Amino acid sequence: MQIITTKEELQRVTDACKGEGKTIGLVPTMGALHEGHASLVRRAVSENDICVVSVFVNPTQFNNKEDLVLYPRNLQRDAELLESIGAHYVFAPTPEEMYSAEEMNETFEFDFNGLDKVMEGKMRPGHFNGVVQVVSRLFYLVRPDRAYFGEKDFQQLAIIRFMVERSALAGTFGKLQIIGCPIVREASGLALSSRNERLSAEEKNTAVAISRTLKDSLDWAKTESVKEVEKRVADTINSVEGLETEYYEIVDKTTLLPTDTFANAIGCVTVYCGKVRLIDNIQY
Repeated sequence: MQIITTKEELQRVTDACKGEGKTIGLVPTMGALHEGHASLVRRAVSENDICVVSVFVNPTQFNNKEDLVLYPRNLQRDAELLESIGAHYVFAPTPEEMYSAEEMNETFEFDFNGLDKVMEGKMRPGHFNGVVQVVSRLFYLVRPDRAYFGEKDFQQLAIIRFMVERSALAGTFGKLQIIGCPIVREASGLALSSRNERLSAEEKNTAVAISRTLKDSLDWAKTESVKEVEKRVADTINSVEGLETEYYEIVDKTTLLPTDTFANAIGCVTVYCGKVRLIDNIQY
């Protein structure tokens, strides 16, 4: 496995792979890798000739600078994991390598067709501009055949699919396939997240109430309305000491707009456990 730190070297390597007719799978990450990331990488390895994993804490998608500073980083540990599961290349650039000073200080503009105005987009203004900025750049550099994303970040996945569909009209990314992969959970049910590293053992036990409540809501949905389930989920989580719900919204999986039916619906939640912001979702 090779670690690459410059865009020039990455393009040289991927151009050579393309020249040999090899397929490339890309797994974009911000590091602090866990079994959820590993599941994406294993799938990319199994479905492509070459697997490229980016490890880059992208500063342009953080609207909370403290969150950026505290985000866990351990490239050596990440590289050891990636090598053990068969990744071929790790792209680990600095922010200065990825962006010019102007790009770092100006908001990347993209028309999301309203997908960025709800849930995470509403709570984190500019977040998805940064996500699209870095992901589109990775697509240009790597030119992958397939890119793999976890369904835990469901709104992010929907936005990336929208970006690729729009760009496909101009052939920008070729016939790139966006592959969504299921949430990986701890035995307790807690969704795996790099942010879990910031939780104490007690907080991790407390946070289990999030996934447990979402699972219970599948039964509530059999007899209650969407609004009633939304309220019951939020109230149940908020009743647990140490947890505070930022939002719980049941939306259409395709449009991300509010819905009054559980058909094609997904419930997305953001909860603060202490100072750590956790997200999860459940499909109805």
